[in-house]
Amino acid sequence: MTASVDSTFRFSSRLVNGILAIKPLANLAKHQARQMMIKRAEAIGVQWTQEAAALRARDWTAEFNQVNNPSLTYPDYYVRSFHAYEEGNLGWEPATEVEVAAYAVHARIWPDGGAEGDARLRKSYHDILKGQIARAPQDMVDLGCSVGMSTFALQALYPEAKITGVDLSPYFLAVAQYRSQWRSEDKTIATWLHAPAESTGLPSASVDLVSACLLFHELPQTAAVQIIQEARRLLRPGGYLALMDMNPQSDIYAQMPPYILTLLKSTEPYLDDYFSFDLERAIAQAGFSEPTLTCNTPRHRVLLAKVK
Repeated sequence: MTASVDSTFRFSSRLVNGILAIKPLANLAKHQARQMMIKRAEAIGVQWTQEAAALRARDWTAEFNQVNNPSLTYPDYYVRSFHAYEEGNLGWEPATEVEVAAYAVHARIWPDGGAEGDARLRKSYHDILKGQIARAPQDMVDLGCSVGMSTFALQALYPEAKITGVDLSPYFLAVAQYRSQWRSEDKTIATWLHAPAESTGLPSASVDLVSACLLFHELPQTAAVQIIQEARRLLRPGGYLALMDMNPQSDIYAQMPPYILTLLKSTEPYLDDYFSFDLERAIAQAGFSEPTLTCNTPRHRVLLAKVK
C-alpha cells in the first residue's frame, strides 16, 4: 500500500469509526446502505425484492438439514452484524439476498459493467488462474463459498475437477445446495461443507487448489492467518492458494467520499483489519512461495502462491 493511499484511508476511516460508534448513526448507515443497494439492483434490471421474496417463500427444510452441522460452534468474530443484517450471515434474509446483492455491488466496478459486472469480475479472476497455473487442478476447495456463486464459477473453469465449498453459514449452504439441483446435468457436482475455513476437517494434502473469493475482507487478522495455515495444510506439494479480494492499494478507497465510506464500513466490520493486514507476508510465512499480485479490476487484486 502506498503511503499516500494508506494515510488518506486511515484518516478517513478513523472519522467514520467515530460516527459508527454512535449506535443510532450506525443503524441509520446500515439502513441507508441497504436501500442504496436495492435501488442500484433495480436500476440494472435485477428485481431484488421479488427474487429474494420468491426464495424466502420456499420450504428450505430439506436443503438445510442436508448441509447443517448442528454441533458446530461458531467463532466469536462470525456471530455479529454483517452487510446490514443484524443476524449477520446466520439467517434466511441474508442468504436469499446474496446473489442480488452481488449483482448490485459489482455493477459499478466498471462504468459499463451493469448486471454483467459480477460475471466479469469472476472471469477476471479466473483468467489469472488459467494464465498462471500450468496444470489444471483435480481437487479444489472454495473457502467462504457463501451460496455457491464462486464455487459454480470455479467448477465451470475446471469442469473435470472435484470441488468442495466450505462456509460457516448453513443458510448460505442450503441455497447453494438448492442451486446445485439446477446443475445436475454437470459431470461434477460440488460438495458442501458446513465448517469454519480455519478448521475444515478435510484431509491434509488432499487438494491442488484452495480458492478464497471475496473472503478475507470479512475476517479479523487472527482468523485470516489461521485460514492461510489451513489452506497450506490442505494443499498437496506444488498446489496453489488463490485469493481474490479488495485491493487496499487502489486509489478508489482513498478517494471514496466520507458518506460512501461510512455506508461501506457500516456493513463490513473488519475492513480496518483487512486494510492494515500484510496478507502477502502471512502467505509466505505459512510455507508458500512469495505470492504474485495481479490487479484484476480497478479495485480488486488476485494473490496466487504455490506450496514450497
